[in-house]
Amino acid sequence: MKANEDIRQRIDNARLRKWEVAEKVGISDGRFSVWLRKPFTDEQKKRVEKAIDELTKQIKE
Repeated sequence: MKANEDIRQRIDNARLRKWEVAEKVGISDGRFSVWLRKPFTDEQKKRVEKAIDELTKQIKE
């Protein structure tokens, strides 16, 4: 199983692109790819989950 599989699945299920999430978090898409390779710290996970939630909300509006 890949690291951060739950986050990867949330991004896919929301039909978001990883670069969109990275942009919302405030990092480059390359840096986000590096983040995804290892388990997130608690702060990273909170930032990414918040970004996914906000992007999903924007799509619904």
